[in-house]
Amino acid sequence: MSKFDSIVVGAGIVGSACALALARAGMRVALVEADNPGMGATAAAMGHIVILDDSPAQFRLTHYSQQLWKELANSLPPSCEYKPIGTLWIAEDDEEMGEIVRKHGHYGEGGVQTKILSPDQVYAFEPNLRSGLSAGLLVPSDCVVDAPAVAKHLAEQCIAAGGLLIHERAIAMGQGAVQLASGAVLQSNRIVNAAGEHAGRLTEGLPIRPRKGHLALTDCYPGLVRHQIVELGYLKSAHLTTEDSVAFNVQPRASGQILIGSSRQFDAENAEVDSGVLSRMLERAIRYLPMLEQIPVVRVWTGFRTATPDKLPLIGPWPHDESVFLATGHEGLGITTSLGTAELLAAQICGREAEISIEPYLP
Repeated sequence: MSKFDSIVVGAGIVGSACALALARAGMRVALVEADNPGMGATAAAMGHIVILDDSPAQFRLTHYSQQLWKELANSLPPSCEYKPIGTLWIAEDDEEMGEIVRKHGHYGEGGVQTKILSPDQVYAFEPNLRSGLSAGLLVPSDCVVDAPAVAKHLAEQCIAAGGLLIHERAIAMGQGAVQLASGAVLQSNRIVNAAGEHAGRLTEGLPIRPRKGHLALTDCYPGLVRHQIVELGYLKSAHLTTEDSVAFNVQPRASGQILIGSSRQFDAENAEVDSGVLSRMLERAIRYLPMLEQIPVVRVWTGFRTATPDKLPLIGPWPHDESVFLATGHEGLGITTSLGTAELLAAQICGREAEISIEPYLP
């Protein structure tokens, strides 16, 4: 029972999606995860399915992945809380207004519908935002999900398709084998490293860097926000690589609670909440949504994203070991691009043509 057509290490949303895609391609798949599916970085994510355009390759992968999410949506159980609520990008000055115009044009050229909103229209959509904003950009196709619930569902679907979930920790991989903490060894010529923040420990030399993030969840206050709302400054903070940063990013949950982000820290050594970063993040949120100051925060947590130098994930064969394939380095877009990653990876492993070019994401 130790030999498999493919082994996927890591049952976050990316790994679970990859395992399901390979199982549906007819492979005998082992999905290796010490914890329950979706309990690592996936559980620390906002669950925002968003199209971004920092680069042509990022736009193509996020757009393609969002289309796959729409196809999956009808088969998701209610626990996954898939909601097409849209994203409202907000601008507070002329520079950010210029970025809204640019994004509107670029998205339109790529076939993504958006709408530029005047200040009055912004407040009609989101009346609790602070006054003085310059404009907004509505992207109706963006969605939110409960990412851990989706990872659990995908893993269950993999098992239903003949896959095997192995609840053990992988301590080494390569040369056609995965060694487990128990001492057992699994064998396959196709091993997928989808271990997120642990990927670099299992495959030496990966150009990935952990980036710590904080999230906060408020008490229930239904109707305070209606869309995922993000400041244009979020894009600036996402590009910083030498200092900690925070940005306004909020999401309404099905429970009536508000999920508040976001922060980014490189080279943080532990998962403990950083009170200084958390305070800055909450202050930033209150600056844009003043009523948040009146709503208790009931939970705070952190997680680690894996970032690459070019801000694109690593999807495909690892050049230094022909038995190892990578599905990691997604940084803040792992939820969005999980389904696209799985399809691109399965296409390579199964020898079929992919729907979009794989070249930009090859390790």
